[in-house]
Amino acid sequence: MSESKKLFGIAKKSIPSGVNSPVRYFEPYPFFTKKADGAYIWDVDNKRYIDFCNGYGALLLGHRRKEITKSVSAQLSKGVLYCTPTKSEIELAELIIRNFPSIDKVRLTNTGGEATMTAIRLARGFTKKKKIIKFEGCYHGAHDSVLVRAGSGFAHNGISVSEGVLDEVAKNTLVAEYNNIQDLQNIIRRNKDIAGVIVEPIPANMGLVLPKENFVSDLQKITRENNIPLIFDEVVTGFRIAPGGAQEFFGAKPDITTMAKALGNGFTISAVGGRKEIMDLLAPKGKVYQASTFAGNPVSVSAAISSIKTINKIKNKMYSKLERFNMAFSAGLDDIAKDMRIPHHINSTASMFQIFFTDKPVINYKTSKNADARKFQKMFKTLLKNNVFIAPSQFETVFLSDAHTEIDMNKALDAYHLALKSVKS
Repeated sequence: MSESKKLFGIAKKSIPSGVNSPVRYFEPYPFFTKKADGAYIWDVDNKRYIDFCNGYGALLLGHRRKEITKSVSAQLSKGVLYCTPTKSEIELAELIIRNFPSIDKVRLTNTGGEATMTAIRLARGFTKKKKIIKFEGCYHGAHDSVLVRAGSGFAHNGISVSEGVLDEVAKNTLVAEYNNIQDLQNIIRRNKDIAGVIVEPIPANMGLVLPKENFVSDLQKITRENNIPLIFDEVVTGFRIAPGGAQEFFGAKPDITTMAKALGNGFTISAVGGRKEIMDLLAPKGKVYQASTFAGNPVSVSAAISSIKTINKIKNKMYSKLERFNMAFSAGLDDIAKDMRIPHHINSTASMFQIFFTDKPVINYKTSKNADARKFQKMFKTLLKNNVFIAPSQFETVFLSDAHTEIDMNKALDAYHLALKSVKS
C-alpha cells in the first residue's frame, strides 16, 4: 500500500472528506506531499512530479524561490505577528500602487475570498445599493454573495451552489453570461439597484476562458455609463499576466481591484485596492467595516515585497520566456491531438493554458461544461503516472512558473502525448 493511500485513510477520520479544500480531492485518493523545490513537487512515496498546478497559479516564481525564502527567514528572526503597523506594510502598499495605476490606496487582507468580500462590501457602501452582478463560471471565493450560478443566460436572482447560503443573500447576486455584453446590458436595464459588477478579467475557474475582443473595454464602458463600480478580481491574474495584472494587459482601469496568489508567491496574503474616494470608506475613519488579526502580518508582507521586487527585476525576461514556452507547448499539444483525431480546443495566454475535449470553442461556462470531463480525468491520471501534476479538474487551469525549463516542458509534452493516447483508447 502506498504511503499516500495510508495517510488518506487516516485523514478521513479527523478531516472532513480527508482534505482541507475540495479542489485537492480526486479519485481514488490524492497524493500527499513531502516537499517541493523549483519546478518540482515530491509525494510521500518519493515520486517527483513536474508541477503545473503551482499552487493554483500562486507560484509564479516557483517553489522556494531563494530571494523570497531569504527575506522570510530574515523576518522570522524578528517575529511572526505584531498586530501593530509596520514600515514594511507601507513599502508593500507603495509597490502595489506603482504596479497598478488604477489603485490610489490599498488595504492588505489574507485570502482572495476575504479580498473579494471586502471589495463587494465597499461597492455597496459606496453606492448605497444592494445588488452585485457576477458572471457565470467566475469564481470569487467561498463566501455567500458569490456562491451563485445562472440557470439561464438571462437576468435572474442568484441560485446558491451551496447549502447553508441564505436565499436572502443569494437573491442580491445577479448572474450574467461571460463574454455576452448584451446579457449584462439587459440585467442593468432591468435593475436599478446595482452596487457593482465583479469579474475575473481572464477566468481561470471554468478552465481557462479568454475574453472576446473588446469584451473588457465594453465592460468598462458600460459600467462607467451607468455609474456602477467595476471590480476586477485579479486574484489569479495579478502579477501573473503582467506586473500590473490583466488590467495592464488590456489597458483597463477598474474602480476596485483584488489580488492574492502571485502577490506572495505561496505565502498567505491578499489585497484590495482602488480609487481613493472608495478606499477611504474603510474603517476606522470610514463606515465600511473590515478587520483582521493577521492582515499585514510581517512574514507574508516580507514575502510579497520580495516577490514584487523580483518580478519587477526580471519581468522583461520572465514574461516573454513563459509566453514562448506556453505558445510552443500549446502548439505541440494541439498537433498531437489533431494527429490522433481527438476533438479538442485549447485556450492559452501568457503563462496559462487548458485543453478541453470538445469540438467547439470554449468561450463561457456553458461551453466549458460541454467538454468531456471523463476524458480529462483519464488524461489527468495518465499524466500523474508519468510524473506531471496538473490541477485535477477540467475546470481549473495549467500554470507555468519561472522555474520551468525547456527540458521540463519537453518532458511534460511527452507525458501529455501518452495521456492523449489513453484518452483515445
